[in-house]
Amino acid sequence: MHVTVVSPEQAVFDGSADAVVAPAYDGQVGILPHHAPFLTLLGTGVLQVRQGSAASRFQVAGGFLQVVGDAVRIVAARVDAA
Repeated sequence: MHVTVVSPEQAVFDGSADAVVAPAYDGQVGILPHHAPFLTLLGTGVLQVRQGSAASRFQVAGGFLQVVGDAVRIVAARVDAA
């Protein structure tokens, strides 16, 4: 699946991934390829974008996560490298 992580300042990740674990407003959510369409508000916590055995980690706060087709968009009010 294709994952994009953006903040108001810049795009911090744009590429393929095997899984995404994100801090939703009301708890953690996990997204795998071919996930059903989905939209949730982001809370504060660590966002993980997994590519095989490697993972990119970001500290995020606020914003939303959207799954449409085989694409995941994360638009966060604040994104920092974790």
